[in-house]
Amino acid sequence: MLVLKPVKTPCVGICSTGIGDSVCRGCKRFAHEVIDWNSYTHEQKLLIAQRLENFLARIVQNMIQINDEKLLLTQIKHQQIQFKQEQNPYCWVFDLLRAGASQIQDLSAYGLSLQPAWQGISLGVIRENIDKDYYALSCAHYERYISPCFVTAETFDLHK
Repeated sequence: MLVLKPVKTPCVGICSTGIGDSVCRGCKRFAHEVIDWNSYTHEQKLLIAQRLENFLARIVQNMIQINDEKLLLTQIKHQQIQFKQEQNPYCWVFDLLRAGASQIQDLSAYGLSLQPAWQGISLGVIRENIDKDYYALSCAHYERYISPCFVTAETFDLHK
């Protein structure tokens, strides 16, 4: 019998859907995903988690380069940073920055380097930009593919 590992909620305890946001500023899920999470199947939860992981990894990769994944993993474990090892290593980088961007003096000690466009920018500012871009990408995805204003009667009229 195949036993599926449960998909943990992406909630980070900072929910803005309760104040009317269509996309949560904390976990970047859509409001209906936050509300319906416990009723979703494993596959539905996995699809949401994969979307969020892909968005975050893509954004982090635009700002930071992983040069030594093994060193990054060793340091994250040594620093006792909470992270999901099954995720893309670029998500680990965000977890590292979220836990202590202001305390990191040398990215190379973590097997990391800044992408050229981000040289000279503090890690705190980079962390903030990652979060802003992650939210913006989630909002853009919602507006393009999910928002009810894009679903019209013509969307379903197959005769046109």
